[in-house]
Order: sequence, then C-alpha cells, then structure tokens
Amino acid sequence: MLPYFDPEYENFNQRINPPRVCIDNGTCKDITLVKVDSMNRNGILLEVLQVLSDLDLHISKAYITSDGGWFMDVFHCVDKQGQKVTDEKTIKYIEKALGPESNLLGATKGSSSPGRSVGLHSIGDHTAIELKGPDRTGLLSEIFAVLAELQCNVLAAEMWTHRTRVACVVYVNDVATGRAIGDDGGDPRRLSRIEDRLRHVLRGGYGGGDALAALANFAVGPASHVDRRLHQLMHADVDVAQAAQADGGEGGPTVTVEHCVEKSYSVVNVKCKDRSKLLYDIVCTLTDMEYVVFHAAVTSEASYGVQELYIRRKDGKTLSKDEAEKVMRCLEAAISRRVCEGFTLELCGRDRVGLLSDVTRVLREHGLTVTRAGVTTVGQQAINVFYVRDPSGKPVDMKTIEGLRGEVGQTLMLNVKSVPAPTVKPPEPARSSGMARTSFFSFGNLFAKLRA
Repeated sequence: MLPYFDPEYENFNQRINPPRVCIDNGTCKDITLVKVDSMNRNGILLEVLQVLSDLDLHISKAYITSDGGWFMDVFHCVDKQGQKVTDEKTIKYIEKALGPESNLLGATKGSSSPGRSVGLHSIGDHTAIELKGPDRTGLLSEIFAVLAELQCNVLAAEMWTHRTRVACVVYVNDVATGRAIGDDGGDPRRLSRIEDRLRHVLRGGYGGGDALAALANFAVGPASHVDRRLHQLMHADVDVAQAAQADGGEGGPTVTVEHCVEKSYSVVNVKCKDRSKLLYDIVCTLTDMEYVVFHAAVTSEASYGVQELYIRRKDGKTLSKDEAEKVMRCLEAAISRRVCEGFTLELCGRDRVGLLSDVTRVLREHGLTVTRAGVTTVGQQAINVFYVRDPSGKPVDMKTIEGLRGEVGQTLMLNVKSVPAPTVKPPEPARSSGMARTSFFSFGNLFAKLRA
C-alpha cells in the first residue's frame, strides 16, 4: 500500500510564508521603493518585472537576490513622468498583483501572469494572431486592410521590427458577433482563409518563402504576455545569429559574460542607453533561454543603464564559451529591438471597424515606415501609438508631419513627439571585480570581501 501524501503539503510553506510587497514612499525623496520578498521559484523575477513593466514604471536601480530558497528584491521606481508612484490605484494594483492575494507562487507553467495579457484593460472574447516575416514599408497597412476586408475587428495589437524582420501580435474578434473567430459557430474554414491571406501579405505577394520567412499562428483563449511573446517570436527568428554584427556598433549595447570562480556563477554585464523596460527585456530573454538569475545589481549612470547579473543554467552549471557568446548576441538583439528612431505618433479617437487600416494607409501614402506600434481599445476609444521614420534613414520632413496632422487630425486627436537619436556608444563595462563604485553595489565586490 502506498503511503498517503496530503496534496496541500507542497503549498504549506506558501500559506505560512505568502509573498509580501511594500511600497515605500518615505525613504527616498524622489524615488518609490518597491520591496518584494517571497519563497523562491523559477520565473518569479520575470513575473514581478512584468507587473512593474505593464504599469510603465521606470526602474533606475534594483537589488535582486534569490539564494537559499528565498526571493528578495528592491526596485527604485518612478512613473512615466519621472515622479514617485503615488497614485492609489497603481499602488493597490501592485499590492494585489505581488502580495499575499496574488498568484505569484501558485502560477503554473504556461499560465498567464498577474500582469496584463493584452493591456491593463480587458478586451473581451478574442482570437490572437501571431505574425512574423520580412519587414517592408506599408506592411502593417496591408495586414490591417486584409483583416478589415475579412470582417475582423482589431481590439489590440503590438508590432516590433528589428533589422529587416517584423513580429506582430494582433487580437481580433468577429465584426458581426463580437466573439472570437473560430469560436463563433461560423465557417470552420475561416481561420484557414485568414491565415492564407496573411501569409501571402507577409511574403510580399510572392509565392516563395518557407514557414520561417512568413509565419501566421492563431490562438483562441487566454493570451500569453504580449511583450514576452514578441521577444520569443523574434528570438527564434533568422537574424539572431547575426545580431552581434548588427547591434554592437555605434550607439548599441555592450554585453559581456564572465565567470565568477568564487561562487560558480556566470556574470552578465550590460551597459547601454537607459530606457524603460530595459531590465524586463534582459530578464525575459535569459528566462526564455532557460537561465536563472540568482543575484543582480542594476543602476543608472548619467543616461546609461549598468546591469550586473549572476546567472546559472537550470541544472546549476555555468555557461560554456558557446553559450556565453549566444547569450551576448541574444541580449544585444533583445535590447536593440525596442529602440526606435524618428517620431512617435499618438492617436486617440472613437473606435470603428477599419480605423487602423485607414490610419496606416495614410502613413504609407506619406512614405513613412512603421518601426513599432501599440494599439489598445478602452471602451469605445481607440488609443494607438506608432513609431515612424523615413525608410531612407533621413530625418522625417516636417511638411510630412503637418500633412499627416491635416489628414488624420480631422477625425482623431494626434500628438507628435520626436524620438531622441541614439548617442555615442558608452565605454566597455569593466570586469566584475572592478565594477563596484561608491554609487553602484556590485555582487562581485561583495563576493571578494566575503572570500577575504
């Protein structure tokens, strides 16, 4: 007879030691401290960062440690305006998403995170369409035109481009029923027809190309985290192997991987222009490559972010030389693909079927390339953000912007912002033992002191 094991035994420690989160606005004058401690489990750091990232909080410093089965993090955060996090709704959201009532310890592999799946707003019943392929001017306009023609209402969308490739996740439902396509009791072949049309568009209207060159996937039901899914789509793409040559040039990130002999860690050092969601992009990439971050120290020096992460493989081993080189390439690509040049166009107005097709057609007619896009629907309002540039690489002519304002601004509120150009590439990051400064806590320096 087999011995009896209480199925709740594994959750006993989680019940007596639930996750705790503290929002501290009293310690620092201009910074909000978000302190999280919990029992440790694989992937917990990424889930915490997803919550902060979805709220558009900028992390200027962070101290992360997860040895000994316990997870303790401190994040120095400000909101999009660079101010302390004082909004009560935001604070309560963080406390609910990361505190005792959260699913931080109970989430299983493949489940959705406590952060957003498709924005922070519910978009209802939908079908997720994942696309990737070669990028070209006007591609997004063609995608939205096909979806409008096939009676697909776009609820939300995110698109990234990197080098010559594009990845996009679009959330749609049926125009007539408002239900997910394929789950509305209609034509069972409809998804196949949509997929065929989108593959044709991704291939530029040509019959050639394989599944990697043009990919269209469909999913009905709970969506994965959209930023993470875009990273995964682009990580598996054909340009990963060439990322080092493309992204390591003037103004690009500097990534090195070293070996910490004292504690058997591989040490990832990153130095690049600081920006929002930088830490999320790095941890997301490492997690999906099946590496575990045990310790990390993050800070900003002037306009640059400096990050030192102590990682191992899931089996506890450090990285081989080939693995280290791949990590450097993939991190450089992950950091660079969210960097945009040119202008940001923010459009807000009443949502309608075909709106995105019309807007992106106007952008194409004015000769602008969309390098990144974010589409959200809140109630009856459409909130769209497009990062655009001149396909030749020249600065966008202000006459073009004024022409856009005159054509689009008649029905939508349009706000135009210039994206700062990248600055000169920062100097190479120092080795682990030399990175410690009075303003930057380094685990390499701590290990050296403990050894002494």
